Amino acid sequence: MNTMTLWHMTHWEFAALAAAAVLVGFSKTAVSGANTVSLAIFAAVLPARESTGVLLPILIAGDVLAVLTYRRHAHWPTLWRLFPAVAVGVVVGTVFLVWADDEVVRTSIGAILLLMAGVTVWRRRQADAEAKAQSESESDSGPEEDEDEPDAVSTPAGRFKARSYGVLGGFTTMVANAGGPVMSMYLLSAGFRKLGFLGTSAFFFLIVNVSKVPFSAGLGLIDGHSLLLDAALVVFVIPGAFLGKWAVNRINQRLFEQLVIAATVVGGAQLLLR
Repeated sequence: MNTMTLWHMTHWEFAALAAAAVLVGFSKTAVSGANTVSLAIFAAVLPARESTGVLLPILIAGDVLAVLTYRRHAHWPTLWRLFPAVAVGVVVGTVFLVWADDEVVRTSIGAILLLMAGVTVWRRRQADAEAKAQSESESDSGPEEDEDEPDAVSTPAGRFKARSYGVLGGFTTMVANAGGPVMSMYLLSAGFRKLGFLGTSAFFFLIVNVSKVPFSAGLGLIDGHSLLLDAALVVFVIPGAFLGKWAVNRINQRLFEQLVIAATVVGGAQLLLR
């Protein structure tokens, strides 16, 4: 880790990283796709490769807070379907990082995020009539938050989709901590409601991010110097998490989905055009 990069930053650069840490907490408890903005900020202040090592412990802190908040809403059948494919993606991402430079990392991740957002918008428009009918049915049966059960993941199509998104999610989360938008696109396409979405993604990313630590340390992306910077930034995750918990109860399902997709597009564009 380049200590000159870490410790010779300006006050404005540190303030930008602190704001990004607040956004990490918010994204973990409210709008998952917003995390790509934090990724872009870290990659702008620090070298892109090294920024992933600094950001990872901050993400884990946010994951812990999210699990404590939404632990009762996780859908474990979906998680078990995803983990094997994610493991493959993490290994591929580790190999990719051995030779990829900053420009290649930014371009690759930005392109993937924009592609996932485009595919999701297309799928949502195709299913609009069906979703409207389902929404009316749920309105008759009770509040939308009571319906946390997603589409079945045991069908051939469900298994293929889980594996495809799982590999992409593992790859992007290893390369640039950008798995959040990919998995957000998967969970939205699977029909998760807000609380099921947040509970499932909370456990997913806590487990995946903790498992990435040995890989990142082996690549030299996490060391004593990066952890010292993390210690100064992690406190900013807490107010962001509380803000997200407050906000999520005031965001309806349609706006929630639109915010996730919009944040994904913004973050992907920032990486691709930088």
